[in-house]
Amino acid sequence: MISETSVRPGPLGQAIIARDEEIMSGSMKPRYPFVMDHGLGARVWDVDGNDYIDFAAGIAVNATGHCHPRVVAAVTEQAQKFLHIAGTDYYYDVQVRLAEKLASIAPFDEQARVFLCNSGAESVEGAVKLARWYTGRQNVIAFFGAFHGRTMGALSLTGSKVVQRDGFGAMVPGVYHVPYNNPYRCLHMREEAACQAHCTCADYIEDILFKKIVAPESVAAIIMEPIQGEGGYVVPDRRFVQQLRDICDKHGIMLIADEVQSGVGRTGKWWAMQHHGIEPDIVCSAKGLASGLPIGAIIAREHIMSWPPGAHGNTFGGNPIACAAALATLELIEETYMANAAEQGVYLMDALAELKERHPTMRHGRIQGIGLMIGAELVRDEKRTPAKDIRDRMELLAIENGLLVLGAGESTVRFCPPLMIERETIDVGLQRFEDSLTQAEREAGLL
Repeated sequence: MISETSVRPGPLGQAIIARDEEIMSGSMKPRYPFVMDHGLGARVWDVDGNDYIDFAAGIAVNATGHCHPRVVAAVTEQAQKFLHIAGTDYYYDVQVRLAEKLASIAPFDEQARVFLCNSGAESVEGAVKLARWYTGRQNVIAFFGAFHGRTMGALSLTGSKVVQRDGFGAMVPGVYHVPYNNPYRCLHMREEAACQAHCTCADYIEDILFKKIVAPESVAAIIMEPIQGEGGYVVPDRRFVQQLRDICDKHGIMLIADEVQSGVGRTGKWWAMQHHGIEPDIVCSAKGLASGLPIGAIIAREHIMSWPPGAHGNTFGGNPIACAAALATLELIEETYMANAAEQGVYLMDALAELKERHPTMRHGRIQGIGLMIGAELVRDEKRTPAKDIRDRMELLAIENGLLVLGAGESTVRFCPPLMIERETIDVGLQRFEDSLTQAEREAGLL
């Protein structure tokens, strides 16, 4: 029985949280005291009957919103036929149709081939295996600030937070991390204007890494997020991405685009790489692909995905129910929601820019993004001191004020709502965000 309460979480939610803490792995302790009951579109309700605006979308997963009727209908129809048959051994139409659709929207001119799996981490693992198999090389270049997953291979590529790697022993060998283009916080300690005029991150690969540490002829792939997600929603300069493409072309290296968070219409195009005007060799996809059902995909140029039978496989990848959900999701995104992401993203960016002068933590901060993948980095002063404590406090206050919003990087707030979100819902969510930020800043003595 649901009992509405102004306390968030209410008694029913508190009881579930207490049970969770007794039985679940300590590594899976949620950051936010919200206990989901049901959702519709960009709104959700907790088990005590309180309503919330969802600016998080399950970490950019619920692309079509919660429980879109066409996705639910597709899942129901497939569930009444069969739940599983294992694409490693047998054929089924819904898997082929999804692969055909993904190949048709691949961000390169060459014909594509597709491998379906269960998650973003799996797609990254498979993409690196494919690059190593195709090139016959061992080494991989990744970036500081990157998040590619938590399985050992994907974790070895991740360079986001120490806690994600600490205590797990030696990582997979052959991974080299380099700085990612971010003029606001240049890892080469250069001034923002100088970095914007000429980024030296790609130069570092050619002039330092390749000359002192690893031969380019031994590098299988450079893996990059076209927009860093966990790293703080950092949008790189287009010239930097072009330089990476040039390095790959020069040395026969595969360029892997990790579009797990940025892909499938979130930026107003199918893939964030399309904003950079660059074609990758391999694409990793997952999160928003099936509106919440677990699925991932590797999309590669046909001549690259030429590995033989048995070289890579998966029991649950391409699950028929997830494939059905993905097909419905892609149809909705193509029909309406990709354009909506572009339109509402501009509106949201403009609205956040208007808040800068009213909020001390935003005044010298960074607001950056494309479509509905937007980050607002909160800082304390002109020196850009990260306001992590204020960001964290704001997120908890947002729960109390009826808003789900996630952090990223050291002190960034990420705005990644469902792609179907309406203007009116954005306005309500923004007001709840501002109320929460105002209270956090006031508690910190900044107002």
